[in-house]
Amino acid sequence: MKKAIFPGSFDPITLGHYDIIKRSVKLFDEVIVAIGINADKKYMFSLEQRQKFIEDSFKDEPKIKVVTYKGLTVDFCAKNNVDFILRGLRNPADFEFEKAIAHTNRDLAPIETVFLLTAASTSYISSSIVRDVIRNNGDYTVLVPDSVRVK
Repeated sequence: MKKAIFPGSFDPITLGHYDIIKRSVKLFDEVIVAIGINADKKYMFSLEQRQKFIEDSFKDEPKIKVVTYKGLTVDFCAKNNVDFILRGLRNPADFEFEKAIAHTNRDLAPIETVFLLTAASTSYISSSIVRDVIRNNGDYTVLVPDSVRVK
């Protein structure tokens, strides 16, 4: 069974994340969307909200599992028998950043990182842009899956 983890903070999940996850289901038997817990980070949405946004977005997709985790991604992979880390790339800066992490992960564990390019229609979207739009009362709904609604 080919299992992949798609780690991130997903604060919140965007249409770019959604696209990568949807496309990855064709490549892997199971895709674990893993929300990392970082006590030093300030989040707009609670861990429970972020998890619910993702679960609701993929409620009809049995190959997708949503979990939370602390610590190194490679340690999570070892404990859960995961051989692949999935990452989305929007631009050359993402590639340089992700390449360094992928090399480090491979030094730490026998893990492969698989990169998927984001769709052209979502390549400009980031969670930080979505948060800024929300903070300024803009229409963020065109940037996120329907499950992400701020009340």
